[in-house]
Amino acid sequence: MNRLLDLYRVQESDSLYLFWGKEILVAALIFVAFWLLSSFVSYFLTVWGPKFTSFTSTDLDDRILARITPPAALLVIFAGLYLAVKSLPLAEKAHTIGAGIAFVLTMVILTNIIYRSIDETLVWYAARLADSDRGGLDKQLLPLIEKLAMIFLIGTALIIILKHFNYDILSLVTALGIGSLAIGLAAKDTLANMISGFTLMIDRPFRIGDRIQLNTGQSGDVIDIGLRSTKIKTLDNTLLIIPNADLCNTTVINQAFPDLKTRGRINVGVAYGSDVEQVKQVMNAVALEIDEVLRDPAPESFFTAFGDSSMQMALIFWVEDYTRLFSVTDRINSLLLTRFSEHNLSIPYPTSTVHIHNLNPEPFERNE
Repeated sequence: MNRLLDLYRVQESDSLYLFWGKEILVAALIFVAFWLLSSFVSYFLTVWGPKFTSFTSTDLDDRILARITPPAALLVIFAGLYLAVKSLPLAEKAHTIGAGIAFVLTMVILTNIIYRSIDETLVWYAARLADSDRGGLDKQLLPLIEKLAMIFLIGTALIIILKHFNYDILSLVTALGIGSLAIGLAAKDTLANMISGFTLMIDRPFRIGDRIQLNTGQSGDVIDIGLRSTKIKTLDNTLLIIPNADLCNTTVINQAFPDLKTRGRINVGVAYGSDVEQVKQVMNAVALEIDEVLRDPAPESFFTAFGDSSMQMALIFWVEDYTRLFSVTDRINSLLLTRFSEHNLSIPYPTSTVHIHNLNPEPFERNE
């Protein structure tokens, strides 16, 4: 009897070994099949992929293909590992842990592949923006988009992983939605400035380095366009910080767009009786003596108005760089004084004549 029991135990043990051997063999075959598939995927993407992407006009697909080929092959391997572990008849806890680890690793690799594709697209687009001289858009907006894409991908991957482990994500999403609403109401001004910052970065009414003039009369060079505010270095070498929402809702004059060329104007009065044509010739000649004054368009002079004590003349000229306008104006004004003196052209001072009429001609008599 004991012998029969021993024989039964041996047969049961052999059957168990045979069962586990088959299951392990099946799992190993699944893993090997996916490992071979990963080699094929790597070979296909490396050898045949560039042949298909060569038909496109840009190199973006070639760059994305080069970035995602290594993790794509690794993704196939870990997918095979997940299926192999899932096929094993392990205990529920061991099965959950093993398959869960493989699933998490698979999601990490898949998220990395998507991130690499987005990152390579943004890098490619940033290079195009830099070539087209879009004023630093590639250094401001694109890094922000990259960070937002990373946050979105990580959040999506976490939700998928939590869903895989049967966690209730509905309450989490609801809590996040209510929290976002509360934050939005509490920080509506900040959000308005952030949205306006996005608008300034995309619409590009001005770029970093441009000189702008506000409707308040203040002007300066833009040194930074942030999410909340824009920083402007004024001509007095002070820093002017303006909320983006204010900039989006006001009139801004961009002196550097469409190019750096700008117009200067000098108003001067000459005495009545002066030869207007001679004054115009002298003013035009003075402007042409300054090398920084453009010859095309040529400087022009105009008789603009009859003043109280002088005839009002205006000299219009153009300079190549708006930053040189003040110095050029100074040189022209100084030279105008010299040339007017040489041609006996006077600049009169404002004068007033007061006439006093004695309405009572009789002398004032004091009563004794």
